[in-house]
Amino acid sequence: MAEKGAKPTLLSHEATADHPDPSSAIRSSLQKGGDRAPPPRSAILAIAGRVDGPEVQLTNAHWKVGGERIAGDFDLTTAVVVNDYVPVAAGAAEIEPHDLTSVGPCPPIPGGARVVLGPGTGFGAAALVPYSAHLAIISTEAGHTDIGPADAFEEKVWHALERVEDRITVETVLSGPGLARLHAAVAHVRTGQPHDKIDPAAVTEAGLAASDPHAVEALGLFARLLGRVCGDLALTFLATSGVYIGGGIAPRIVKVLQESGFRQAFEKKAPFVGMMKQIPTSVITVHDPAFNGLAALASEGRKFVYHGQVWHRPE
Repeated sequence: MAEKGAKPTLLSHEATADHPDPSSAIRSSLQKGGDRAPPPRSAILAIAGRVDGPEVQLTNAHWKVGGERIAGDFDLTTAVVVNDYVPVAAGAAEIEPHDLTSVGPCPPIPGGARVVLGPGTGFGAAALVPYSAHLAIISTEAGHTDIGPADAFEEKVWHALERVEDRITVETVLSGPGLARLHAAVAHVRTGQPHDKIDPAAVTEAGLAASDPHAVEALGLFARLLGRVCGDLALTFLATSGVYIGGGIAPRIVKVLQESGFRQAFEKKAPFVGMMKQIPTSVITVHDPAFNGLAALASEGRKFVYHGQVWHRPE
């Protein structure tokens, strides 16, 4: 972005597996950008991991990300490291209606808190909470909280589910690998025989095409579990202005979310069913919603309050 308010420019996508460290990926992207990529003066780095020290290990990749190290590599004046759902939440502050697809009939209610979450390779979530003249962004590790069965069928599935580090967490079931685990467990319950996991994209494709009854059932269960977790987070943050669902899976299964028990699971929160019925839920259909959020953090940083690791070059 050349100046405040300028439209952000995407230079390239770089896979973590193709580079030994983030500086290597940044150099590659700047080279590909050519004239569109003048030398950077500062950086905001959004990473999929807990930002709790000067260097942060990515949750699902081998990189360690340190703002001071990257600032030194590129002679930056400032480097900020935040959780990857901080910019997604910032982008939700000004998201356009045409970038959302509603799941349920509720109109948005302005002025309240919002929750942004997404099942993808993992499971990310953050809240956007009005605070005086600012918007506070609260990043979470909601994906690593425990989740259990809610009825007799789910209890059978839970007994067949693959555990991760001897736990069944939100991310265990609500992520790409989670969908594969659900499919294998549903097939095990229905056939009485252990079932190998298949690629999550294959589960989605087979479920949408109705070519595999276990995939259809796994997608429906995925939707109900997602609705339950969305409802839990809406209650946690009193997100009266809505829950926005991003990630790589949700935009592909909007119809499943709209036609399954997603909203019923979302609203089934006695004694607050009446309140839950008024909270809108939507799928973010714009590609890469964090991109505009990063631009907002860069150009309108004073509007937001959020946690991150900040490094400034000494005077």
